[in-house]
Amino acid sequence: MRRGSDRILTTHGGNLPRPNDLDELIAEGESARDAVEARLPGAVQEVVDRQIRCGLDTVNDGEYVKAANMAGYSGYIHARVTGWETLPIDPSVPPKREYVAARDKAEFPGTYASGLWLAGSGGPVRPGFSTPGAVPRMPTTERVCTGPITYIGQDAIAADVAALRTALRDREADGFIAALGPLSLGAGARNAYYASEEEYMFAVAEALREEYRAVTDAGLTLQIDEPEFATTWQFHPTWTVEDLRRYLEFAVEVINHAIDGLPGEQIRMHTCWGSGHRPHTQDIGLEHIADLLIKVDVQAYAIESGNVRHAHEWRVWEDVKLPEGKILIPGVVSHATDLVEHPELVAERLTNFASVVGRENLQAGTDCGIGSRVGHEEIVWAKLTALAEGAAIASRRLWAR
Repeated sequence: MRRGSDRILTTHGGNLPRPNDLDELIAEGESARDAVEARLPGAVQEVVDRQIRCGLDTVNDGEYVKAANMAGYSGYIHARVTGWETLPIDPSVPPKREYVAARDKAEFPGTYASGLWLAGSGGPVRPGFSTPGAVPRMPTTERVCTGPITYIGQDAIAADVAALRTALRDREADGFIAALGPLSLGAGARNAYYASEEEYMFAVAEALREEYRAVTDAGLTLQIDEPEFATTWQFHPTWTVEDLRRYLEFAVEVINHAIDGLPGEQIRMHTCWGSGHRPHTQDIGLEHIADLLIKVDVQAYAIESGNVRHAHEWRVWEDVKLPEGKILIPGVVSHATDLVEHPELVAERLTNFASVVGRENLQAGTDCGIGSRVGHEEIVWAKLTALAEGAAIASRRLWAR
């Protein structure tokens, strides 16, 4: 993973807007699969070139190949890893955990009862969100591990890799591919096969290692998407901070097991407090988990840092020291608002981080993937352009010193 020697390098969190014609084909389902696959190479080339024009240094395929599997952010992996079944929830069995906003829901019961938490936060209601007043449906099924966890996605990840490498040919940019982390894949499902939760989670980690290795073997940067490192606190509203920290010690072991033997210098990890447009007042503070996060043996840590609940947390790094040779990629533009950050604000955020981790240990990123969380694609590209412009401003100031 490149380190900027005279400027702050730029990247982003993951998914990006898709062309309308590709979305229309995906919406047709299995009947359009051949047409989707035929359209993908051109679409990936377009999104790579668009990112480069915005001024980004490390780019991806917009997660188009995953979207073509018609399964969304986390669903894509279920076609690549076997061992789970979807079964009706047994009401006599206590749930393994609550859902992602359990602590927020307790504080804002009226908001959650109204369904307003499903709406957008500064623009029109986004596709896939309910209209105000809709009541969220509670799940009636759950994923249960009923057999050995086995990776079968070799052809799928090869397609991811090939599409991005082809699009990057003769381009002056680095490439990354995001892959779901073992916590985000396995922790929410019930284990009914392995002798213990530890054995189960390590099996999940070993299966995902195959996907991870395909990315690093191709010379690309692997981004492990692990929002659960920060969101687990919401899933367990009765836990204390000490309970959470004990769990995260185990989580570090699981993630490190997943990347065991892989080149850490090609791996970055992303975590956030969940992309949901909700109050987030009950998010766990970064100060409680940062020292555990940096125990994950990767080159860089991409952390949500731009929204109004977490923008102040750059000061955490005054007390938690980034390990020697590691890189911090704070989100300096956010998916939580349709307002486009001013480049001067981006520069201010980056200079704050540089003051505590050093300019050479810093890259500029987004809070999360912004392709599906911002009201219109024009706003997405404007945000990424502002990110690059702000990084350039910060770089001139930091290296002038």
